[in-house]
Amino acid sequence: MTASNLPLPPGDFGLPLIGDTLNFFRDPNYGQKQHEKYGPIFKTRLLGSPTLFVKGADANQFVLTNDNKYFAISWPPSTKALLGNLSLALQTGGEHQNRRKLLAQAFMPRALSGYIDTVEAITHSYAQRWVQTQNLTWYPELRNYTFDVACKLLVGLDQGAQTELGHLFETWCAGLFSIPLALPWTRFGQAKQARKQVLVLLEEIIRQRQQSPDVGNDALSLLIQAKDDNGQGLTIDELKDQVLLLLFAGHETLTSAIASFCLLVAQHPHVLEALRAEQVSIGVHTPMTLDVLRQMPYLEQVLQEVLRLIPPVGGGFRKVLKTCEFNGYRIPEGWTVLYEINQTHLNSDDYETPADFRPERFAKGVRSKYSYVPFGGGIRECLGKEFARLEMKLFAVELLRNYQWDLLPDQDLSMVIVPTPHPRDNLKVRFQTYAP
Repeated sequence: MTASNLPLPPGDFGLPLIGDTLNFFRDPNYGQKQHEKYGPIFKTRLLGSPTLFVKGADANQFVLTNDNKYFAISWPPSTKALLGNLSLALQTGGEHQNRRKLLAQAFMPRALSGYIDTVEAITHSYAQRWVQTQNLTWYPELRNYTFDVACKLLVGLDQGAQTELGHLFETWCAGLFSIPLALPWTRFGQAKQARKQVLVLLEEIIRQRQQSPDVGNDALSLLIQAKDDNGQGLTIDELKDQVLLLLFAGHETLTSAIASFCLLVAQHPHVLEALRAEQVSIGVHTPMTLDVLRQMPYLEQVLQEVLRLIPPVGGGFRKVLKTCEFNGYRIPEGWTVLYEINQTHLNSDDYETPADFRPERFAKGVRSKYSYVPFGGGIRECLGKEFARLEMKLFAVELLRNYQWDLLPDQDLSMVIVPTPHPRDNLKVRFQTYAP
């Protein structure tokens, strides 16, 4: 039987045109509820396109190993318009591989090693400020923190969150996953305007850098000097789109991951105790290097479990290039497939009591590399994965060695999912110096 004769997966297309888009954006448990009703694969309509939701290691493997054969990267229309055509996130085939190789230079071990002092200095200065404030709403502060780190390491800009670029960037981020109506009062319309202004500011930074005798030692300097296999460098327009993507990746998703670490560790004092004990065994004054960071197996397990339970990216969109078959169902050409990271991570076949926070489950590694995909997988696995892991670890070490944070009472800790997961009341804490 050919794929075109197979039945479509179960499901409901919802309303004409918009389908189930509103429920998808509004209900953080949308996927879970539909899976309970229809099984591991179901159909619906999102943002005007018939869409299949798939979860589980087998589905991830099928989607992620067939990029460019059955599937091509796809994003919601709002995201596509705001990232820009030259962004690595939208590039495919040979062009994607070529550009990925260039951008990867900013995330090699040698480059990462050079970032450690800067991340530590920014983390320390923020933590000192939080101690003085004591009771604070932490999530917006964490957004400023990761943006400052991203700006400094990527484009050499100090205190980026307080600059015009920082304010415009927040407006741009807010529209990334929105209904693409470009009116002045909509999130998307405001984000489109902000994108134009952000690109003007990035162009100024890039041109100044190109004309400067000292190119610098941040990611932008590496990208300006990078040449592909044909000896070609990146054009100004492409540099702008790629830097915009790197700032987003080094800010939005990382803030979510760090906030989730702070929340889950505060809720599990025995985990905090074990994390602190590991730091004591290493020596709380031991300077950080990539080697020293590798000597923290329990911290590694905790961060893996944080990213399993609350992955910053809930899933990935693909466009179906060619009708194919999965699990006895037809996947029609032209449809969209959403492989679900968050639902895969809650699979009880792979994870015992999947809703529980249990870092020690990672002591033996993962059962299958496609059952744990916080950074995606295949040829499009997150390029900044090691940068994200480095910043999360350095942030965690600074807090574990020197500070105490406790959740304040009477706050809503349920998760807002769009654009990335974070507590509804923005994580209110009491932040103090830690004295063992």
